Amino acid sequence: MDLREESSRFGSLPSTTSRNLSSSSSTFFSANQSPFFSPRSPKSLVSACSDTQFRDSDVTSAALDASLGILGPESFANARLSDAYPVALASAANDLQKLDFVSSSTSNSKSTIASYNVGPEHEYLRPRGKQKKSGRTQETCVTPTSTSSLSNRVRSCDVYIGFHGRKPLLLRFMNWLRAELEIQGLSCFVTDRSRCRNTSKHGMVERVMDACTFGVVILTKKSFRNPYTIEELRFFASKKNLVPVYFDLRPEDCLVRDIIERRGEHWEKHGGELWLLYGGLEKEWRDAVNGLLRVDEWKLEAHDGKWRECILRAVTLLALRLGRRSVVDRLSKWREKAEKEEFPFPRNENFVGRKKELSELEFRLFGDVSGDAEKDYIELKARPKRRNLTISWSRSNSINERRFERPSDNKRKGKEPVTWKESEKEIEMLNAEVPQTQQHAPKPRNSKKHGRRNNSLKVVYGKGIACVSGEPGIGKTDLLLEYAYQFHQRYKMVLWIGGESRYVRQNYLNLWSFLEVDVGVENSPDKSRIKSFEEQEEAAVARVRKELMRDIPFLLIIDNLESEKDWWDHKLIMDLLPRFGGETHVLISTRLSRVMNMDPIKLNYLSEIEAMSLMQGAVKDYPIAEIDALRVIEDKLKRLTLGLAIVGAILSELPINPSRLLDTINRMPLKEIIYIRRENHPLRRNNFLLQLFEVCFSIFDHADGPRSLATRMALASGWFAPSPIPVSLLALAAHKIPEKYPRRRMLKKVLCSLTCGFTSSYARKSETEASSLLLRFNIARTCRKEGYIQFHQLIKMYARKRGVTGVAQATVQAVITRGLIAQHSEHIWAACFLLFGFGSDPMIVELKVSELLFLVKEVILPLAIRTFITFSRCAAALELLRRCTDALEAADQAFVTPVDKWLDKSLCWRPIQTSAQLNPCLWQELALSRATVLEIRAKLMLRGGQFDIGDDLIRKAIFIRTSICGEDHPETISAHETLSKLTRLLAS
Repeated sequence: MDLREESSRFGSLPSTTSRNLSSSSSTFFSANQSPFFSPRSPKSLVSACSDTQFRDSDVTSAALDASLGILGPESFANARLSDAYPVALASAANDLQKLDFVSSSTSNSKSTIASYNVGPEHEYLRPRGKQKKSGRTQETCVTPTSTSSLSNRVRSCDVYIGFHGRKPLLLRFMNWLRAELEIQGLSCFVTDRSRCRNTSKHGMVERVMDACTFGVVILTKKSFRNPYTIEELRFFASKKNLVPVYFDLRPEDCLVRDIIERRGEHWEKHGGELWLLYGGLEKEWRDAVNGLLRVDEWKLEAHDGKWRECILRAVTLLALRLGRRSVVDRLSKWREKAEKEEFPFPRNENFVGRKKELSELEFRLFGDVSGDAEKDYIELKARPKRRNLTISWSRSNSINERRFERPSDNKRKGKEPVTWKESEKEIEMLNAEVPQTQQHAPKPRNSKKHGRRNNSLKVVYGKGIACVSGEPGIGKTDLLLEYAYQFHQRYKMVLWIGGESRYVRQNYLNLWSFLEVDVGVENSPDKSRIKSFEEQEEAAVARVRKELMRDIPFLLIIDNLESEKDWWDHKLIMDLLPRFGGETHVLISTRLSRVMNMDPIKLNYLSEIEAMSLMQGAVKDYPIAEIDALRVIEDKLKRLTLGLAIVGAILSELPINPSRLLDTINRMPLKEIIYIRRENHPLRRNNFLLQLFEVCFSIFDHADGPRSLATRMALASGWFAPSPIPVSLLALAAHKIPEKYPRRRMLKKVLCSLTCGFTSSYARKSETEASSLLLRFNIARTCRKEGYIQFHQLIKMYARKRGVTGVAQATVQAVITRGLIAQHSEHIWAACFLLFGFGSDPMIVELKVSELLFLVKEVILPLAIRTFITFSRCAAALELLRRCTDALEAADQAFVTPVDKWLDKSLCWRPIQTSAQLNPCLWQELALSRATVLEIRAKLMLRGGQFDIGDDLIRKAIFIRTSICGEDHPETISAHETLSKLTRLLAS
């Protein structure tokens, strides 16, 4: 299909596209069962036109996606990715122009994507039909297409992919390879020829094999006993376009003599004279296997879980051979971005234990285990007439638990057999595919036998979601990080976001740069009507969620999930997640005992041997008395990984033995800690850990003087956002913390001037040395992003409760003066929470009027506009502007309040009544700043259809500007234009 013809269906393409498609990339061929090739097709939304005509067919995914308004891979590839909204701190006037409302009635172009699916259950090929958009989902009728018409469309097929097997890991790898090739513009034909059940399909597949440019054959241990795989190897080797992919084998394992004589661990069970199994000829079989040795330039190995490296190398080589240089350049840029930004932290070299938990995570996510953990699980056949526990995604994006009787054999014809997975503790029944028609199955009868499972979901295996729970400091983040490093090759990318309730939605939308999707309000596809704020936010989330629901696997990690509901609108966090059972996996860590009605993996304490190895550090030969002291420390710390790591760092960095360290910790007072009333507060559970923190701060003060920069940086970290903190910003906040005794500060300045700046070895260290000190003692964690460090949640909570005056003020001032909106938006939001008191939180920091004006002009307005325009977070942006308006009104009210009586007796002959008369310029600037905020709020209300509120706000702004600037001022005229737009819309 010509690219111009394809682009005409979606409207005119932009001049710069993110991907260049091939001439035939709009067609996808598959010769397998549809449940594995259209997993995103909700069958409940499509009804068949007639039982006789569509008895063995269903609607393909592209046709259904078109009816739902979901773009296919081609439109995703051509979608223009607009740059992030440019916000300069001194260019607020330019940003206001972008908020002008432009009403357009652009009609949505109807698009149709031609694609074909060939499966063993279907007796004919079926194209994707056109969808008619209306107020509700229309029923779609698809007419069958003859094989001859299909043969005319497959002449330009780029890649043929042949495989054999039904294992979930193999299907997952094959789906990823096919999706990655298609999204890069290469057309594919995927088939397992052993499942084609008639001669017409076999004939069509053979014509495709002859017409394709390259033939990719995925090899497993069972491939050499399959006659169709042997035929594919011989055919493509003769054409010299064979591309073998070794899935669970190595090239050196595929030797004829080893296979026949059953040499090696692979062929003891799967080897032998395999051509006898299907009645083939020995010479043909030998030629096919020996042909692999002559393919030197295609060494694509996916064994040992190296999926990502294999697939990206395959796409790169195929694109080079097909002349798609742009694909190679794009993949190279993506590799560089992934290497720098994929993981938030480097791998923990001191990670110990947790092998059982890692195997459990793999089992819950994949439904299968590999490597050494495979020995712990035994696969058994399913017993008949046993009830099954399955998971489904209902229309409300919630998990439904249902049990149903196992269907009879005739109803399960062609489906994957049900298997039991058994370990020492859990037994779970698995099914390859959950029928969509059973999403709303009736609930089971309320009986005593099954009553315990009605309110909870005990185990979820193979559905792509897992949760880890445990108390703070026990090692949840380290476990998730270790899993991500071990299994990152099975995913295209690891997407790590923080789960704090105030930041989780913004962190989720920040994934747009990795997923190459635009979440801004300016690029909404439907401009024919004004969407509400809620609809705009849901549309942005849906765009990210849609990318996570494609056939390309991602690992989405939500670390430290605080609540199941979002803090801003109290919506469920589950609405952000992709559908369970898809290619993308979701991994959550939380302190909650239950998340989304699932029982998480409860993280227990480390064993005594693991705890001792973590504390001993480099010194391993302590005497018995010191080992006993370590056991006492371990017991008092309750084997928390955080405390054990700090103890190990102290023993490694300082010449101190465990008994002396124990005595030092016990004698450390906790006088400055504010009394905590909550019984379940994490800081109240373990005073010994808090004393250990104080020991670390004392060590810093001893090494760096009474006002250690490292200690002040740790105290300032408590008022930053939960995300990694830039060292320069953290050090600036530490320097701004006021001295407890002002005279001492003056004395230090005098001494410094007398000594001409020379200091002793215990003088103040630089920012790099202070951050290095924090990292060496495990108070902070290093980040992959250069110049950033991360503090544990317990340390940040302790820093807040320590009660040092002026720390919050210093942090806010540092963030306001040095923070960049594009890079430090989370910390700027944290400063806004301290300034304006969102929700029920009090206002902790107060600013002067001059500082407030600088904050509004240079920080608040650009942050609110960027949050609204770039990320479609309408509620958060409007709430920030409302809080800002309240702060400006409070400052204005203080200006017009009568001053003290002693000012009436001033040297001026005219008595002064208010502060506005003392400083009229500052008062006018304050009023005009409030008018600017009101105008921006009115324009944002215009975008959300709340015309009445916008009309009231813009009239207030016009009144202020008319009183100060006059009617003819350009800003007053601009406000009148906004008012006229609102008036017209209100009238209509």
